[in-house]
Amino acid sequence: MTQAELKRVVVCADDYALNAPVSQGIVALAVLGRLSATSVMSLSPRWAEDAAALRDVRERMDVGVHLDWTSSFAIAAGHGSDLGTVMARSVLRLYNAQKIQHEMERQLDAFEAQWQAAPDHIDGHQHIQQFAVFRDALAEVLMRRYGANDKRPWLRISRVAQPGFKAGVISSFGARALHQWAQHHAWPTVGPLLGAYGFGGSVDDYARQMQGWLAHLPADTPALIMCHPAVSAQPDDAIGTARKREFAYLASHDFVQQMFDAGVQLVRGSGKPMTEIN
Repeated sequence: MTQAELKRVVVCADDYALNAPVSQGIVALAVLGRLSATSVMSLSPRWAEDAAALRDVRERMDVGVHLDWTSSFAIAAGHGSDLGTVMARSVLRLYNAQKIQHEMERQLDAFEAQWQAAPDHIDGHQHIQQFAVFRDALAEVLMRRYGANDKRPWLRISRVAQPGFKAGVISSFGARALHQWAQHHAWPTVGPLLGAYGFGGSVDDYARQMQGWLAHLPADTPALIMCHPAVSAQPDDAIGTARKREFAYLASHDFVQQMFDAGVQLVRGSGKPMTEIN
């Protein structure tokens, strides 16, 4: 198989700075060359500390912002709620668009204060970037902050590619609407999205899931597989055990072999090279 025949995928680890095991796992996988992007929870009090380790791999992967309205950080900050409440309020358009824009700016400012650069990409914790009101607010913020930039942050578009997985009505409609906006404004995007599952099963089960995702990558455009690895499970993390399993698989030779067998190349959504770490 020639280089031109390889399918391309961005493997993005979500939730950087959620806790120490998550940040440690993501950096370790980046060093191994198993990831090409990560999304930062800039509301986390760990972000200032954990940014240092991420700088060592910044030439290896894209680093972006995971806009957050549903984590414990967002709830503690006063603007967040559980996912069901956020979804319902967005459908009913009970959110104030200017307040959402202000909070997005605050999270982007918090990211850039430590990173000293614009994010390579922007997405949302539990896909909130695509919800009603949120996506319009994000469009305003993007144009204001980065519209004149030569290199704009790419957006994750959560169009679901995998058979047998049904996206929620809000998520699928929101993805379509956000994608249409991006096309109209020539804004870079990466999608469709793969990597969604119920966070159950064994390491072998996750390996079989990955095999299916790799088999269904489009041939003509880079897709994105999201993952949530960590070196260990924190007691207060609802998906901590799944994170540990994901790390074990992604760090293994089996993942490398499955990528090779599927004819898949790991790429960065920004188009920057996958620079080797010395």
